Amino acid sequence: MVKLPQIQRGKIYVLLAVLSWLALLLVNLIRVFGEINQMEGLIGKEITWILEILFFIWLYIFFNDAIKKNQHRSFIHFIWRAASTGLMATGTSFLIIFFYYLLGDSRLSEDPLLKNFFYHVNFAVVSIFLISTTLSWKHLILYQKSKAIVQQWQAYEVILLISMFFVLISQASFNYGFMFGLIFLIIYGAILSINLKWIPYLTFAEKWKSILFLVVIIACTVYLFFRLVSYTQQNIHFINLSENLFLLGLFVFVLLYAVFSSLVTLFNLPTSSVFEQKLTEAISFQKLSQSIKPGENEEQVLDILMDSCMSAAYVDAAWLELYASEPEQTSQIKLQKFISNRERQEVMGLLKKTAPFSTYLNGQSNDRKEYLYGQIPHEVYKSVLVLSVSANKKVLGDLFLLKEVKDGFNKEMINIISTFAGQTSISIENHRLLNEAIKNERYREELEIAQRVQRSLLPSELHHNECFEIDGFSAAADEVGGDYYETFRFDKENFALIIGDVSGKGTSAAFNMSQMKGVFHSLVQLNLPPKDFLSKANNALSRCLEKNNFITTTYYTINTLTKEIHFARAGHCPTLYYSSGKDTSRFLNIKGMGLGIVRNDGYENYLEEGFLKYQAGDVMVMYTDGIVEAKNKDNQEFGYDKLRLLLDRFKTFSAMEIKSKIVEEVYDFVGRETLPDDDYSILVIKFKA
Repeated sequence: MVKLPQIQRGKIYVLLAVLSWLALLLVNLIRVFGEINQMEGLIGKEITWILEILFFIWLYIFFNDAIKKNQHRSFIHFIWRAASTGLMATGTSFLIIFFYYLLGDSRLSEDPLLKNFFYHVNFAVVSIFLISTTLSWKHLILYQKSKAIVQQWQAYEVILLISMFFVLISQASFNYGFMFGLIFLIIYGAILSINLKWIPYLTFAEKWKSILFLVVIIACTVYLFFRLVSYTQQNIHFINLSENLFLLGLFVFVLLYAVFSSLVTLFNLPTSSVFEQKLTEAISFQKLSQSIKPGENEEQVLDILMDSCMSAAYVDAAWLELYASEPEQTSQIKLQKFISNRERQEVMGLLKKTAPFSTYLNGQSNDRKEYLYGQIPHEVYKSVLVLSVSANKKVLGDLFLLKEVKDGFNKEMINIISTFAGQTSISIENHRLLNEAIKNERYREELEIAQRVQRSLLPSELHHNECFEIDGFSAAADEVGGDYYETFRFDKENFALIIGDVSGKGTSAAFNMSQMKGVFHSLVQLNLPPKDFLSKANNALSRCLEKNNFITTTYYTINTLTKEIHFARAGHCPTLYYSSGKDTSRFLNIKGMGLGIVRNDGYENYLEEGFLKYQAGDVMVMYTDGIVEAKNKDNQEFGYDKLRLLLDRFKTFSAMEIKSKIVEEVYDFVGRETLPDDDYSILVIKFKA
């Protein structure tokens, strides 16, 4: 049996598009030839419009299929795809202009057939750019699908299809019908262009790239539009394909979405930090936990859980099924929303027959997955997300979330919902036990969130080069604390260091510490002098810290090429510095007031900037007040003098050894079994060259 070779659909679409364009070119050249030689009626205009429509349709089908195959690629991929296509179309136009420049004033330069050939080439690349970019915008618009957005786009595609055939109805350009259709396309395109929910998921670097690519797209769109218009003004014998309602509608839509995207992306630059996104999620989980009050019954708690999950994913219907606590009992539907019993039973029947849900729901697998996601062949609900609800390692039941569109749950949405469900599901079992137990468990959850946030705030790596060693240590007095240190590397020779202490202790101090980290990462990239850095940090933190809160910190910049250290202190403990040249240690006690104490433009007057040059063997010890104020059983403080004597004693050791010795001495002084009164943090730098 002869096996026929498999032909890819994409190649077929490309072939049909090329054949349609070649036929369009041939037909129009014959029409121009007949017009020049006064040979009327060789080929009807309807043939031209039909071939133009076929060319549009095959291009649209090809790019729609190609983008679907790459729908899991990054947002930047689709924006660059549009920009590169625009550059290709613009480059082709420039090549045509250059070709005519070479022809000069020769007879060939005025040949109408040659002009029409290059017009068709330009028309083809412009069509490729507009259609491919429109479908890239489609992918971005439908990133977070909802029923309304899907319906809006489907209606827009129908309108675009009708606009293709408008030329067969009315061949007069810019009449009342043409202008009405164009205005309608502009308004509808503007409505679609406000769907920009993908922009917050870009990183800082990706946002700058997207702005660059969008500017390229805008420039190419404007240039190509005026280039097509210029053809109509320069040619007498000319087949005009560009005064087409479909083509002009795409020009407007591509331009509008690119302009809106670039502006919104530019305004979103200050919020591009991934850490800020994660912190926002943690705060939202904290708020949810606080919304579950003691004294509420189980129904109210389940209702909060259901509403929160549905709002997070724009869900159309949902139900919660809890497993029986005793073997002889049956599971029960505790809560269902926006779905009838008949529809729920239909969906459950389909789920038990459809992978990947069937194995899980039929009890054929003991492996309990955190969530399952997929499509079902239901007439209303097209996609389903099933989350396992558990508490204390015990599976309580399953939460079923339904959407009326296919592929309705994206990766980020699933991650947020599953984390959210994991944080809140424990409340279900707690409400079955005691209201008091709910309160204690909720507090534990908040501390776990804060601990994860704090662990993510402290750096896993301290930047340095071969000219110095650095090592740090931090321990919280409570489950979470407010001490913070960080490093940043500008280039091979320049570094920034910061150490800070938030007023207060516990969860509130940890979240204020997270705000300090966000401010540090935003401002450090500006490479400001230490005094200017602290002044701007004070302006930023004054807007978000509560009035009774403040932060002490010291900020340093180190240049290992010139061996210079610049620093400024905002009410923090003075840095202990050992000079190998003088063989003495001293505290770098310059003036400065804590961040958030003075909340006006006069704060800079309370700052002073210090400077010193280091040499090999110098040691710098940065610490928080928990170290020097640590008390023993006799209520005696560890003190600054003891810290300085320890540095004089261990000055020849490495940075890691100096840090370890100081920490050991503090714990020995306080007592190994004694709980500390304040957070301990220390950062030690030893210069080698």
